[in-house]
Amino acid sequence: MSITVAAITFGIIFLAELPDKTALASLVLGTRYRASYVFTGIAAAFAVQVALAIAAGSLLALLPHRWVEAVVGLLFLGGALMLLLQKDGDEDDEAVKEPSSTGFWRVAGTGFLMVLIAEFGDLTQITTANLAAKYSDPLSVFLGSWLALCAVAGIAIVGGQKLMKHVPLHVITKVAAGVMIVMAVVSLIGAIAG
Repeated sequence: MSITVAAITFGIIFLAELPDKTALASLVLGTRYRASYVFTGIAAAFAVQVALAIAAGSLLALLPHRWVEAVVGLLFLGGALMLLLQKDGDEDDEAVKEPSSTGFWRVAGTGFLMVLIAEFGDLTQITTANLAAKYSDPLSVFLGSWLALCAVAGIAIVGGQKLMKHVPLHVITKVAAGVMIVMAVVSLIGAIAG
């Protein structure tokens, strides 16, 4: 296990997840229900999503190194473009369905299903797969990605409104896109250099 790979993964995924619809959904659920119930369901869904992304990235790692670097670089560029081109109002279109009771299993289950569905094929899942292919260290990438996703959900649940008052969403989005562009350039240089 590499602390460096986990830290790099954490930073990239954390920044990419901040402007995501899941952070907003976490905030909304956290204001309506017990925070620990919401967080438990969301954290479990993130673990499933990250495991799927690691499996996909591990399959990518079986390809020749230059090809993987080129694909990863292009996917990072695509992810950066997705962040830069997303509409600010996208999150408002997502309606959060309320559970029929406020018991643990209902609230945690609602958070789990909502995140499991919303994050499937999401930018952070694709980025996690890219990082798994790039570093060939699934445990470090899993840990960094899962902790980043859980950290964003925790921040959103507990203090998301305060963060957004101090750091504009467009700044967070641009920083995440910038980091992804840097990773794309590094990967593409690696593909060209061999």
